[in-house]
Amino acid sequence: MNDAELERLFQAYHVPLVRYLTRRLGDRDWAEEVAQETFLRALRQTNLTNERAWLFAVATNLVRDDARKEDRRRQRLRLLAEETRDVQVESAETALERAQEAALARKAVDGLIERDRLALLMREEGLNYEEIAEALGLSIGSIGTTLARARRRLVESYEAMQRDTQRGVGGGHAAS
Repeated sequence: MNDAELERLFQAYHVPLVRYLTRRLGDRDWAEEVAQETFLRALRQTNLTNERAWLFAVATNLVRDDARKEDRRRQRLRLLAEETRDVQVESAETALERAQEAALARKAVDGLIERDRLALLMREEGLNYEEIAEALGLSIGSIGTTLARARRRLVESYEAMQRDTQRGVGGGHAAS
């Protein structure tokens, strides 16, 4: 691949790839690093038949293979959640509630099996069924079912976590 082709590829796919990776990893800087490595690998390719699916598949594999960074990311998220709980209630009650809802949503997404989580994130980035199927190594016909199941499981998980939080499992307000 020459410089002009790489520049075109970068212009077309950098933003959605970084957005996908940021959602996947929860860390924009890390997402940028993975995206850079993905584009470096593209530079070494001579022929890409489905560029977007290839880029998303390579990025997904880079993340999957990097378990140590995943552990560090999870630890950073835990520390951020602890810091959020430590803020003063009078100045941050609304922000804290939003942060808790976001943490619940992130936990619900993280609780999905990897295939479902990746399919949802790729679809959110605008990949079509064919591209998702190619990136995840699934049949096109299974993508609709995979997405429907993933959405249902995500909603069920999120609602269960909300109920647990309202009951006082993991904090909350005392009942009157």
